[in-house]
Amino acid sequence: MRILHILVIGMLIFAASYVYRIKMESTARVERVLRLNAEIREQRDAIATLRAQWARLDAPLRLQGLAERHLPLKPVNANQYDSLKNLPERPPNFTRPGARDPIGAMLDTIEAVAEPDSATGSIAAPATQQPAQAAEPEQDPGDQQ
Repeated sequence: MRILHILVIGMLIFAASYVYRIKMESTARVERVLRLNAEIREQRDAIATLRAQWARLDAPLRLQGLAERHLPLKPVNANQYDSLKNLPERPPNFTRPGARDPIGAMLDTIEAVAEPDSATGSIAAPATQQPAQAAEPEQDPGDQQ
């Protein structure tokens, strides 16, 4: 019988220590949750403060004063508008009817009309045109830019 009593007392001590460990873990987790809730509350307060500051900085009257002080803007007058008859002509339509790619069609039309040896705006036209020398390496079609 004595062995049974010692076994039961050992089981009770083991169960008590296990319950104590569970209690300490739950207490630690509750403290962590409370700490996280406090951090969330602080972050929400910081966000609310930043929104209030943004609203103050974005106020229309403040922006109007800054614009008047720092920008040389003038009010729009009614006589600054023009009639429709003075608008420039509509640009020519380079696309062919039924063309699938209007931009490609415009480029093809412009290339067909342009002189074959014309220079672009950033490159000056050559003074004298000489035939291409055979020593120049041929350019790969994939190397075009």
